[in-house]
Amino acid sequence: MLLRRSESLHSTIQSSEITPQDAFEQYRRQRRFVIGGAATLTVGALAYGHIPGLLLPSSTVHAQTLPSAPSKYTTTENQTPFAKATHYNNFYEFGTDKSDPARNAHTLKTRPWTVQVTGMVKKPQTLDIDAILKYRPTESRIYRHRCVEAWSMVIPWDGYSLSEFINFCEPLPSAKYVQFVSLVDKKQMPDLPGGYDWPYSEGLRLDEAMNPLALLTFGCYGQVLPNQNGAPIRVVMPWKYGFKNAKSIVRFHFTDKQPHTTWNEINSQEYGFYSNVNPQVDHPRWSQAHERRIDSSAFPRTIPTQMFNGYADQVASLYNGMNLKRYY
Repeated sequence: MLLRRSESLHSTIQSSEITPQDAFEQYRRQRRFVIGGAATLTVGALAYGHIPGLLLPSSTVHAQTLPSAPSKYTTTENQTPFAKATHYNNFYEFGTDKSDPARNAHTLKTRPWTVQVTGMVKKPQTLDIDAILKYRPTESRIYRHRCVEAWSMVIPWDGYSLSEFINFCEPLPSAKYVQFVSLVDKKQMPDLPGGYDWPYSEGLRLDEAMNPLALLTFGCYGQVLPNQNGAPIRVVMPWKYGFKNAKSIVRFHFTDKQPHTTWNEINSQEYGFYSNVNPQVDHPRWSQAHERRIDSSAFPRTIPTQMFNGYADQVASLYNGMNLKRYY
């Protein structure tokens, strides 16, 4: 089933028209993460950090359905269970431990929500999130998702190609980059960590953002995005490390200069602007040659990391002639 299509991004759809679904509680009753008793949990906790947030999620996700159609951009690999994908997250605005976002992000208010389009565009404007959601039918794409910390998931994301939205924004010919700026609000993020240059920002070359794999994302697992996964709007770039996938976006800014990005600004020696998944370029503090795949098993399994996270056929041409060790 598809969302109703509109010729204009300025028409609206009320969030009340989205059918509520308390699917997560049903999922919790059905799932079984750990077989065995306390001894198994003790061994697992010693073997793998942040295990409480990964194996024993306790927070409730109140989800709503997000109709979508299948996509050709998908993998057949086993999916990460919904509860793990929504309880083992990086979202520093709600805490720096992997279990913090699921516990704390209930304070995020996703309606009303507006998104600014600024910079080198024909018409700077402010858009309502429901108009953006309605603009194109959504589709479901099962993507590998790779974190710079050497763990990975397989997640079914719901949205439409970022290129569709960029074309609507009508960037000027002089625009070469797009920057994503996330929400920062101390009232909604009462435990906002210090020492970071908030708001969180990320960016891409415009040709990267226009690649068909780049997804403007509103949901996962057939439901609207849980707050801890970046509600109500985020981007997913499956060939890049996870921190490039900006969450809870409030502004798209088009520019002719490489934009400021949070992690590259904080520590450019560890976090490059491009951040393509590359098993041949290690993080200064650990190898990137292997990753820990979080799936339905009790403990993550270690697998080899693939170049561009396995999407080389679709994206390698974007970087022809570039030294990928220098432009990491």
